[in-house]
Formats: sequence, C-alpha cells, structure tokens
Amino acid sequence: MEESTEILERSVAAPMIFIMVVAFQLLSRHFEINKKKGSTNSEDMQLRAEIKQLLKEAGAFSQPSTFAQAAKLRRLATAKEKELAKNQEMRSKEAKLSHDAYTKGLTILQVLMYFLLIIWFWRIPVASISKQLVQPFGKMLSWRAGGPASDNVMVGIIPWLILSTRVGKSISRRIFK
Repeated sequence: MEESTEILERSVAAPMIFIMVVAFQLLSRHFEINKKKGSTNSEDMQLRAEIKQLLKEAGAFSQPSTFAQAAKLRRLATAKEKELAKNQEMRSKEAKLSHDAYTKGLTILQVLMYFLLIIWFWRIPVASISKQLVQPFGKMLSWRAGGPASDNVMVGIIPWLILSTRVGKSISRRIFK
C-alpha cells in the first residue's frame, strides 16, 4: 500500500511542479510586459490636445503683425510640454518602484519554492521515463534521483526544475508576444 502511494505521488509530482514553474514564468513575463507598456492618463491626453491646439493656433498667425501672439502661444505650448514631461517622469518613477517591488517579491517566492521542492524531492525521483526516449541524456536526467530501475530512467528534481524553467520561459514568450 505504501509503495502504491509513493508511485502515485511520483506520477503527480512532475506535472504539478511543471505547472507551478510555468505559472511563475507567466507572472514574471506579465510584470515585465506591464513595465514596458506604461500607462496613459486622461490628464496627459488633455495636455497633449491643448499643446496641439496651441501650436495649431500659433501656426495660423503668419502675419508680421500677429508675431507676438504666435510667440506667446508657442511659449505657452512649451510650458505645457514641460509640465507633461514632468508628469510622465513622476508617473514612470512610481510605476518602476511598484514593478520592482512585485518583481522582487515574485523572485523571492520562486527561489523559496525551488528550494523547498529540492529539499522535498532530494534523492526521490520525480518521474520515470523510458530509456529509449532519453537515451543519450538518461544519466543527466537521473542526477540525484537514484539509478535506473528496469527499463526506465528516474528523473531527479534538479534536472526537472531546469527543464521546466526553460520550457516555461519559452511558453510565456509565445503567449505574451
């Protein structure tokens, strides 16, 4: 009875570890993309519209007698552009601080999860795969999981985490293009 529960745990362990690793990779990629995107604010959109309108009005004053009015409108547009740049810089600093906190927390959680999984499955095989499927890499996959059992290669936790991480990164890149 004890042996059957160990086999069941081993058969469920590999897919569960893979799902956890892929979830962490997807979250990491999501935060990375959100950092690049930035956000547009309605206040910024309004400032851009005002700047465009002021420059349009300044361009309409093409006579020498209206040069002073055009210069005044251009100076006003320049002041609004500086205000817009200041707002965007402040918002980007806030977003960067928030993103860095989330990323740091996710990384700490991921390292902790990997560490706990390594401790839990140390010298215990995570999965068993037929020798024919992994013929040249069988020894590498069975590192710290014990020797081969009959016609199967026992997969250790460290090679499984490395493999799952690489596949998870590939999947997350394809999902979030």
